[in-house]
Amino acid sequence: MFEIDESKCIHCGLCIKDCSAKALEFNDEKIPVIDEEKCFKCQHCLAICPVGALSVCGKNPENSEKIYSQNPDMILNLIKSRRSYRHYKKENLSHDKMQKLKEMLKWTPTGCNFHKLHFAFIDDIEVMDQFREYVNTKIVDALTKKTVKAIVDKFNKRLKFFLNGDDVIFRGAPHLVVVSAPTNAPCYNVDPMIALSYFELYAQSMNIGTCWCGLAEFCLLVMPELSEYLNIPKGYKPSYVMLFGEPDIKYSRTTQPEPFEIESVKKGDFKKLGFMDKIKRYFWNFK
Repeated sequence: MFEIDESKCIHCGLCIKDCSAKALEFNDEKIPVIDEEKCFKCQHCLAICPVGALSVCGKNPENSEKIYSQNPDMILNLIKSRRSYRHYKKENLSHDKMQKLKEMLKWTPTGCNFHKLHFAFIDDIEVMDQFREYVNTKIVDALTKKTVKAIVDKFNKRLKFFLNGDDVIFRGAPHLVVVSAPTNAPCYNVDPMIALSYFELYAQSMNIGTCWCGLAEFCLLVMPELSEYLNIPKGYKPSYVMLFGEPDIKYSRTTQPEPFEIESVKKGDFKKLGFMDKIKRYFWNFK
């Protein structure tokens, strides 16, 4: 699991210092050794070694890429220019772009390095059209015939658009990705959102349009057969959906959003809260 090339090791101790699991320590010869039971395979030791002296979990430093400095202004411009796309070309992404999107996902971080997210891709427009038609038909039936309360509450205001044949949910997107997490994952409600945030920025760096789709996520929750269709594993909760594809529009400039409230916290005393104030905070925290 853990190997040191003693001819390269300079005994700097950086791998030990950066091991958050405290799984590494020096032996009597000042060579790092590992407690395998503590290691959670984050590979920080592999990444930090300045001379590439160690291998871990079968990963060799020769197969890692060098880290290059990035232009922060360009990255900020990418963040500023990110948009939700609702107009797509009726065509599949190229195989090369699709594979790059899928390959990137293994670098998205997860809590406690619990690396077990599941990504269900609809990467063929014909499959997407079948999925789209099934969902839209079920929604119309629920609104006009069966009057399923949860669906009525969610979609009744959009009924005329459904009846008009508008693709209210999927916006004509040729592809989607559904990210799911095991219900026992330490951060099951956060990891999927982090993954899709990485996915979205990388996609838009390649001029691929994306859109967070809460309506599709709702459909997954109330139509369990969709999870079966998407081959989402048992014991996994579908967390969110992102539409994507070649955009049929092009934005020319960034927007000018209003700022969020930002607080610079000053050093001070902790206030003693009354009973009702505590209850309110608990309510807001866990709602």
